[in-house]
Amino acid sequence: MKSKAKKFRRYLPLYLMFLPGALYILINNYVPMYGLIVAFKQYNVRKGIWGSAWAGLKNFRFLFATPDAMVITRNTILYNSAFIIINTVLGILFAIFIYDTINKRLKKIYQSAILFPFLMSAVILGYIVYAFLSQSTGIVNNTILPALGMDSINWYSEAKYWPAILIFVNTWKGIGYGTLIYISGINGIDPSYYEAAQLDGATKWQQIRSITLPCVVPIIITLTLMSVGRIFYSDFGLFYQVPRNSGMIFSATNVIDTYVYRGLMEQSNVGMSAAAGFYQSVVGFILVLTANFVVRKVSKENALF
Repeated sequence: MKSKAKKFRRYLPLYLMFLPGALYILINNYVPMYGLIVAFKQYNVRKGIWGSAWAGLKNFRFLFATPDAMVITRNTILYNSAFIIINTVLGILFAIFIYDTINKRLKKIYQSAILFPFLMSAVILGYIVYAFLSQSTGIVNNTILPALGMDSINWYSEAKYWPAILIFVNTWKGIGYGTLIYISGINGIDPSYYEAAQLDGATKWQQIRSITLPCVVPIIITLTLMSVGRIFYSDFGLFYQVPRNSGMIFSATNVIDTYVYRGLMEQSNVGMSAAAGFYQSVVGFILVLTANFVVRKVSKENALF
């Protein structure tokens, strides 16, 4: 008992450091889980969660029985898949470029510059994108297209342009986060590896292929698994604020989150919103397990768990 008490006192500072994070997770992630029952209820505010009538799977049927079910599911999966691939590739490229070509004294400045777009909220991005794409006052229609001898485009009524626009804006907004993580990973690589490679006459590309990329593989896998787990979720601000909720381009901008939000605002159907969140969580959990299982089969040491 004395040894246990002594060990507890020894690690008490670590326990105290751990406590705020544990409380945050408990309050924000675990306590609200009892609310999942709302997905199976015909929720009534006056009666409360437990007093509301049971709805069974009615809320789930409502979510997927509409003609838009395939569209919003397709958009959600394809956009998030594109985001994962593009942000991963560009994040690694930017990290390698910064690490290899920029003076170490200026590295932190450039890291902060890359982080800046990530810190910008989707609301601000929505206004910036509108400043470029507005039909009457936008920079593209009033400056760029006339200079190229092209007619103006009503961007907010032409759905075909929005996949490229949304992918570009997401990359602009989020690439800084991944880049900084990859830079941190590259900074942790033992410099002697590069020195030995240079003595052996390895080119820069050979050093990247044989040293840098293998060393950041665990980081790539971790970030990818985390992203795969949220592939059925979407950046609400990106898909709602940036397209300015234009109904004419819903076929290209409507995803599960915006569909649920509109259904909640128009019909006040809390049960359907809870069903969508429950569905997204279950599918994300299954996808993480599946992706991690595949990673373990290929390279056990790089698996997340």
